[in-house]
Amino acid sequence: MSVLEARFVRGVIAGLVWGLWVCPQAGLAASKENKALAARKAEAEQFFSKQIKPFIKKYCIDCHQNRRPTEAGLSFDPALRSPGHAAFSEKWKKSAARVKAHDMPPEGLDQPSDKERQMFAKWMQQIKYLSPKDPGPFVIRRLTKTEYGNTLHDLLGVDPDIVASLPDEVSGEGYLNSLSPLQLEQYLAISEKVLNQVVAPEGKPPTAIQLELFGEPPTSETDAKSNARKLAKSLARSAYRRPPSAAEVDVLLKVFELGRQNDLSYQASCRLMLKAILVSPQFLFITPAREVETEKGIVPLDDYQLASRLSYLLWATMPDAELLTLADQGKLHELPVLKDQVTRMLMDPRSRALFDGFGAQWLKLGNLHTRTFDPKKFPQMTAALRSAMYDEARLFFESIVRENRSVSEFIDSDYTFLNGNLASIYGLENTVTGPAMRKVKLTNGNRGGILGMPGVLAATSFPNRTSPVNRGVWVLEQVLGDHVPAAPPDVPSLEKQDQKQIASLTLRERTELHRSEAVCANCHRLLDPIGFGLENFDAIGRWRDQDENGQAIDASGELPGGRNFSNPKELKAIITQHNAKFSRNLVERLLAYALCRRLEGYDEIVIDGLMQKIAKDDYRMQTLITEVVTSYPFMHRRIE
Repeated sequence: MSVLEARFVRGVIAGLVWGLWVCPQAGLAASKENKALAARKAEAEQFFSKQIKPFIKKYCIDCHQNRRPTEAGLSFDPALRSPGHAAFSEKWKKSAARVKAHDMPPEGLDQPSDKERQMFAKWMQQIKYLSPKDPGPFVIRRLTKTEYGNTLHDLLGVDPDIVASLPDEVSGEGYLNSLSPLQLEQYLAISEKVLNQVVAPEGKPPTAIQLELFGEPPTSETDAKSNARKLAKSLARSAYRRPPSAAEVDVLLKVFELGRQNDLSYQASCRLMLKAILVSPQFLFITPAREVETEKGIVPLDDYQLASRLSYLLWATMPDAELLTLADQGKLHELPVLKDQVTRMLMDPRSRALFDGFGAQWLKLGNLHTRTFDPKKFPQMTAALRSAMYDEARLFFESIVRENRSVSEFIDSDYTFLNGNLASIYGLENTVTGPAMRKVKLTNGNRGGILGMPGVLAATSFPNRTSPVNRGVWVLEQVLGDHVPAAPPDVPSLEKQDQKQIASLTLRERTELHRSEAVCANCHRLLDPIGFGLENFDAIGRWRDQDENGQAIDASGELPGGRNFSNPKELKAIITQHNAKFSRNLVERLLAYALCRRLEGYDEIVIDGLMQKIAKDDYRMQTLITEVVTSYPFMHRRIE
């Protein structure tokens, strides 16, 4: 990269970054509530005033107030003044979880009755009605590493791995929209690599894509300027995923003209202009097509931004020609059109991105390939087996999506996807051979579904043994959507128990001994039975009847309400009875992922409406995804 390029492109970045952040991002506004919501709001206000406020003042406020900070740093003072404010939604959830688990109030203080605890938990169903109708904070977000690589591939035909030098990022709610000087240098370096592949060196015959992008050099300087303007519009429209503004085109023309003033050829000046595009925030961020001047605080997304939001959700790359054509026609926001596009995109192989981004994060499989396992105990955990475990979960997820199956099959199904390597974990090595993954019918009721999937079981284990606690937390949080309070920091792990005392004990007995600690008992009363119900699966998901000490596995347990089980099949049957709760958890997680933020306030009312529609279609996966995409917060944004 020449000194001229480096100096000018950095200047362009600075100017464009500033221009980006004057785009409207947030404002606090609400549309007029209908009568039903207004009535529920009044009920919620009365419920808070007559029951929740007295509860907090009686059991909580002495320790949790501004003038007496606690170790947890939790104060109810501001929440009591504005209970419906979005800033306190997470505080209420954590509080309800601790009261439900009998962690709060601490022992030695006045304790609420079970009826009072149930009443406090009921508040979580009331608080949402204190929120105005609002799509929530609007995120102008930067492309993730994967999205950036895929977009460069679709735009210019380069290998997506050209972005390998960037650090890995976690996708989903809480996207970062910062751009540090170090990241700018990385983007500059990557853009140089891209251009070296796309544009031939000066004096060499142009590449095919170079001719497609830049065309033949014009014969006169007048034609060069005219062509450059057309080229700037064309390149920017593709890269920005929307029509560029006149100001954006003018900036790119200044880049081209500076190149010409410094005796760069037409092709070299076009190259410089393309580089400015590739490092501009308009390319690196998903931005609105235009600023909206209106007195309204909430507006629908423009069709181009809707196309990008949809495409990066389902494909992790830029919109294709069909999406952009519909955006040009102003039709994409029409619900029948939008629903048809969701169906089309889910049938496309690029929809694998929905699992790689959302599904793997939901199942907590993202770091499976780097998890440590004791090589002496589990020599089978090779890179090939880990890859097969991940692919099993991915193919299973994709089959439920593309075949539009009910989400209940995530919990209990009669098929999976195996190759010869993974089949050995299932004990099917004599019937499934070879490296290719294929659909396999299952006859063992303990298998089938995510609870008996080796990748999930391995991801919730320790390097040298299973973890009933980790597996119990995983089921409660990832499947049922419950909030499990974090363990107290001073509670010793099982490994720190007296080794002489536990020498003859099973893992279940050691865990139950651990549970005898009063501070641990309440949470473990629910966690441990679920985890023990999966103990027939070892740390990498193989079936076993005895533990490593030769003692029989006891997988029985009892859940609240007197529901008993004795093996994974019966545990799955109990969890399947909570299909509505599981489906709601999946909807909440997908909507948060799609919006790139935590859900709060009015989002809960939106979820209520989505669940009614999804339940009518037997909780089918395509219906679930379509309802999320056509939801109010997905299709609207705040403006100032």
